[in-house]
Amino acid sequence: MRFLGVMLALGLALPAAANTPVELLAGGCQGCHGVADAGANGIPMIMRAQTRDDFVAAMRAFRDNSREATVMGRIARGYTDAEIAALAAHFARQP
Repeated sequence: MRFLGVMLALGLALPAAANTPVELLAGGCQGCHGVADAGANGIPMIMRAQTRDDFVAAMRAFRDNSREATVMGRIARGYTDAEIAALAAHFARQP
């Protein structure tokens, strides 16, 4: 998992409850989007008004630079299609 290696190389902490690969990936989102993925200070919430398909489309658009972003394009390029799909499913399950 490239993303896990990047997180460790940057010295970013992983959430203590992370025990599956998708939880490890989602833990990286917490740095900006918050523990409850609720967003703050201009950073949007994850999945609150989106479907899984919307999430996947947004991440792919960030990844291919067709959606404007400050850092999400660089972050999204680190995810495979399978990882994006897993994240979409993970965030769709969140309350």
